Amino acid sequence: MKITKAVITAAGEYHSNLPLQSVVDRHGKPLTALRCTLDEIVAAGIEEIAIIVRPGQSDPYLSAAGPHASRLVFFEQGHPRGYGDAILRARDFINNEAFLHLVSDHLYVSRTDVSCAAQLCQVARQNGCSVSAIQPTRENEIVYFGTVGGSPVAQQDRLYNVSTVVEKPTPTVAEQELVVAGQRAGYYLCLFGMHVLTPTILTLLQQQLDQAADGESIDLSSSLAQLAQREQYLAFEVDGSRHNISYKYGLLLAQLAITLGGDDRDLILTELVSLLAESNGRPR
Repeated sequence: MKITKAVITAAGEYHSNLPLQSVVDRHGKPLTALRCTLDEIVAAGIEEIAIIVRPGQSDPYLSAAGPHASRLVFFEQGHPRGYGDAILRARDFINNEAFLHLVSDHLYVSRTDVSCAAQLCQVARQNGCSVSAIQPTRENEIVYFGTVGGSPVAQQDRLYNVSTVVEKPTPTVAEQELVVAGQRAGYYLCLFGMHVLTPTILTLLQQQLDQAADGESIDLSSSLAQLAQREQYLAFEVDGSRHNISYKYGLLLAQLAITLGGDDRDLILTELVSLLAESNGRPR
């Protein structure tokens, strides 16, 4: 499978400015969150990147992209009808090819020297089908994520055949429909915000949009569930973690995860211990 294009969705009403925030990478270099995401994508062998933005937002993104600006093309979502509609805006760019898709409000931290996106693309190329990255997630957090149901692939570590996807299920629904063999009790396989998708997903999203009521938003999970019934569709547990920077303290927690896996780990641990001591009323 050839994967040379990526699509980033960044047109959400409350998310459009998140990629423009500053973080420090694992080597201590200040970057924008967008630059971190673009580094992640390029490390996976991607050559062209589409970003779906709100009208008039492309210039700030170009400035925040650093050396990757020349790879970018922008599509505006002027009358947004949800996440699925945002992906459809890049249909001409995708041009009937498989593509990598990431959300703009997550930062990804690999536990290895291979980026999360590169891990995912490698699995997709090997299997020649759509693959969603997943992360085992505690039951009390699944109401925030799309969640996968399926079964382990025989003799393949951390790889699953997907049978369904449910957007933000309740614990009751998860217990009834989304238990996957081999998972710890109370844990489910939740979407990571990163996918390699075949062009079939565009057909399914367009069908969903055509059937929606006027102005109704469409999501991605519903079409992913249909994709599982249409063709081979896998889920892969990447060796890394996702951090939603739109959540309260999300950027702080993402920064800590990046730094604790980086060159300044010992310095940060020392400072954290000092801060904890101060918060308990003890001097440095």
